[in-house]
Amino acid sequence: MAYRMTDGQRRARLGVRHALAPSARADGPAGAARAVVALHSTDPSSVHVAAWARTRDEQADAASVEHALYEDRALVRLLAMRRTVFVAPAETAAVLQAACSREVAARERRKLEGFVAASELAPDGAAAGWLAARRRRHSPPWPPGARPPPPSWPPTTPGSPRRCGSAAPPTHARGQSVAARLLLLLAAEGKAVRGRPRGSWTSHQYRWSPLSAWLPDGLAPWETEAARAELARLWLRAYGPGTAEDLRWWAGWTKTQTTRALKEVASAEVELDDGRTGLVLADDLDPVPGPEPWAALLPALDPTPMGWHSRAWYLGPHRDRLYDRAGNIGPSVWWCGRIVGGWAQDRDGALVCRYLEDVGADARAAVDAEAERLAPRLGAVRLTARTRGRTWLEEELAADSG
Repeated sequence: MAYRMTDGQRRARLGVRHALAPSARADGPAGAARAVVALHSTDPSSVHVAAWARTRDEQADAASVEHALYEDRALVRLLAMRRTVFVAPAETAAVLQAACSREVAARERRKLEGFVAASELAPDGAAAGWLAARRRRHSPPWPPGARPPPPSWPPTTPGSPRRCGSAAPPTHARGQSVAARLLLLLAAEGKAVRGRPRGSWTSHQYRWSPLSAWLPDGLAPWETEAARAELARLWLRAYGPGTAEDLRWWAGWTKTQTTRALKEVASAEVELDDGRTGLVLADDLDPVPGPEPWAALLPALDPTPMGWHSRAWYLGPHRDRLYDRAGNIGPSVWWCGRIVGGWAQDRDGALVCRYLEDVGADARAAVDAEAERLAPRLGAVRLTARTRGRTWLEEELAADSG
């Protein structure tokens, strides 16, 4: 192995490839998502804040993100890597659906069949047929060019039980909505899609539509193995260099699936500063010129800090203060490709930053400028950790501001 990829070069690539340096920012939300393959959407507000951090100022507002999601539909929300909800450009969504969602759907189908059987919604041995009939019933062949049907579309069946409580795991002792689980399955199968939320852009309550009504041309068909190879290529372009273990974790694949996908990609090995063997695309060995000094305020679950399994080169010793127990990151402060602190809102909605190391006056001024850029876009909105645990730093900031 002759080529060495230093941590400094990895940080330069991160600033440019992830559209975080001001000179590298994307033209619009779809470009912001494309820069990192897809934006995390478990917390809906993260999509907006992550897009704003990567988008030129004239396009960085809530209306531009909502237009890309619900009017142009250049972005699609789907369940993909690690059984996590992402927002991806439509062409990338097709790859994610075949490379990741398809396997998620198989698991969800088996679980739902088990719930149906245990809840006595179908006779013994007939759960699979009961479920298949309802999937067919709620996957109509919508005509070309059709717009989404009314929000009452969700696949409920009048007169049939809505709950399968006896089969629910202990954490859901009150039972599971059959309709909600069926929607999740249809989405993973590429037959349903989350549309506009029922409230503001921070809402978790979505209106649902058949995919064929939301995107009349549907998602491009991909064979599973070809899609996995393409997703590996996309990840290497955006996140390389990274290790095979980084890709395996990020995609939620098995070691065998990761190895097979990488065999189909023209890649090259590089030596990393921590002694690991990294991978880049074979045509991507040239150094990336370092961008101008840059700062960023990234939201919880942003794709950049969640893009690798081995994070020391950009995280340093700050993991325990910035990630929750499940490994999900809270809002983070970045300076030139490294995490140097975290941020939150105080009780009045003002942005409060906490530095975890001495970054100097230039960095503080740049971070203050990013806070001033973000604050008017948030307005009166309060970001909350509804889909994850609060990090240690978030707890500290909340206590300080209370």
